[in-house]
Amino acid sequence: MEKSPQFAWKQCLVIRSDLRMSCGKMCAQSAHAALLAYERADAVTRRKWLAEGQKKVVLKVAGERDLYELKVIAEAAGIAAALVQDAGMTEIPPGTVTALGIGPAKAEDMDRITGSLSLL
Repeated sequence: MEKSPQFAWKQCLVIRSDLRMSCGKMCAQSAHAALLAYERADAVTRRKWLAEGQKKVVLKVAGERDLYELKVIAEAAGIAAALVQDAGMTEIPPGTVTALGIGPAKAEDMDRITGSLSLL
């Protein structure tokens, strides 16, 4: 039996579960979070994560405050993080904070920050 790949790097995308967004809307917000956080990561981290296969994990939190707290913790650890604010063109009011992208970063560092969160 083949061993499953070991990922040393990953990115976490965290979505608010209290907004009742459609599945498509949550997917779009996750994509925004992934790109924004990736752009804030340093070049070496980006290259290593890309070369390894770009592991992503999508998680959920209860509300906006949780996103802000996670962002502060990630940034204090030196990990790129970016909040997503919706434009308000479809399902939710303009300016609503919907998601947070964290990383890419070392998997063990990400687990210390997001390990207690549930999968979306």
